Amino acid sequence: MDIEITREEENPMLHRTDVRFELIHDEETPSRLSVRDSLAARLNKDAEEVVIHELDTAFGMRKTLGYAKVYDSADDAREVEQTYMLERNKIGVDEEDDEASAEAEEA
Repeated sequence: MDIEITREEENPMLHRTDVRFELIHDEETPSRLSVRDSLAARLNKDAEEVVIHELDTAFGMRKTLGYAKVYDSADDAREVEQTYMLERNKIGVDEEDDEASAEAEEA
């Protein structure tokens, strides 16, 4: 999976950088968490500081366009982002809560 950053915009009021990127992949569209981890590694940031908002893949294509918000700290992300986006990106979710929800789904 290759990530190319196409545009970056600083947003100092919210302590973040808005990033648009292009992702080339060999198989199916990668998961949100794997894209988040790869983008964080490319930007030398912690995974909890990156929030993936959009992943758009055209049918049959091996290219995905994405939009992410890269915060200065994980606390800034928790303060600004909506709860559902934090849950989608597994930011601030305890492992115990994650295990409990997985057990509830199995039942």
